[in-house]
Amino acid sequence: MSREPVSVGELNEYIKGLIDGDGFLGSVAVRGELSNYKVYPSGHHYFTLKDAQSAIRCVMFRYAAGRLRFRPESGMGVVVYGRVSVYPRDGAYQLYAEAIVPEGSGDLQAAYEQLKARLEREGLFDRAHKKPIPRYPERIAVVTSSAGAAVHDIIRVLRRRWPIAEVILLPVRVQGEEAPPEIAAAIRWASANRIADTLITGRGGGSIEDLWAFNDERVARAIYDCEIPVISAVGHEPDVTIADFVADLRAATPSNAAELAAPDMDELLQAIDSARARLERAVAKKTAKCREALTSLASRRVIQSPTGFIEQRRMSLEALRARLEAAGGFTAAPRARLERLGSRLGSSLDASMAAKKGEYLRLAAKLDALSPLKVLARGYSIAMDGAGRAVKDAGELNKGDRLTLRLHSGSVGCQVEDIYG
Repeated sequence: MSREPVSVGELNEYIKGLIDGDGFLGSVAVRGELSNYKVYPSGHHYFTLKDAQSAIRCVMFRYAAGRLRFRPESGMGVVVYGRVSVYPRDGAYQLYAEAIVPEGSGDLQAAYEQLKARLEREGLFDRAHKKPIPRYPERIAVVTSSAGAAVHDIIRVLRRRWPIAEVILLPVRVQGEEAPPEIAAAIRWASANRIADTLITGRGGGSIEDLWAFNDERVARAIYDCEIPVISAVGHEPDVTIADFVADLRAATPSNAAELAAPDMDELLQAIDSARARLERAVAKKTAKCREALTSLASRRVIQSPTGFIEQRRMSLEALRARLEAAGGFTAAPRARLERLGSRLGSSLDASMAAKKGEYLRLAAKLDALSPLKVLARGYSIAMDGAGRAVKDAGELNKGDRLTLRLHSGSVGCQVEDIYG
């Protein structure tokens, strides 16, 4: 009991010194499950790392959290790298995390899977948003490194397949922290200014770290928002990035991207030659058919002897006229036959039908009495002007007008000398 008492703060500082001086606790890797993970406005991350028996409080300060390439979530199995120390104010020891790695896979793979799932939920991968690649582009923009092998492969293939297209290179870094914002900015600038018909973006192969710029959310959203159809050409066939899912078309390699962006001019010229040959054969066939028809027409009598053809037709017409005139002499026989048929039909009608027949006959007699021809037969005439219209009013006429008088039999022409009434 002869010891001098110490303050709580002094005791905590002493314990902190002991722990900080321990080599093992100064650099540890602890496996566990994340729990109660929270990110504060200050940028610091606070969470608990636990297993089946125990738990330890952890903190990751903003400078270390800025290096995370994925989003830690509660329930995730991880390995936390850091140091154990004491927070003097509370007298509690905790794990100060420097890095967090998902257990069973790297942090990059975890970040890739998280971003892919989130963008897929948002619809950035939907085929409904994919734009068709122009078949015959005039200008092709390439967003990639000017020093890499990818740009040389793309230009070489385009010059061979489609040399009439203008290739516009937008040089950017494709690796490192500066790469994602540069790639995204170049794509957005190309889209805003509509500098090309098709845009190719990508790089050659490499590790997941080398290709990581094309797994960046900023690049993915720039591709999705681009008004120009985008072909993604990142790495080699096995490499698949977020940019590949968002792009309008994915190419296996940069060279393959150039093949997908433009047609082969040699194949196109061959197709044109083949079409021309088919057209020439079709024209020749049609011409031969028309020549045969012309030859057939030329051999007809109407062409060889038009006057003889007309004379033959005149003779046929005369024969037909003679037959018609001869038929006129037999008009009495058909009339008599009709009268006999009418008599037989009338005898078979009942009384009501006979009454109706009489009514029809009376109506026909009245109609006949009202006929203009009956009026003309009584000595009247109808005056008609030059247009053939009946004149009803003397005021319609002028001296000197020519009129036609329609009589019961024939017509006469006259001229107006005086107008009365």
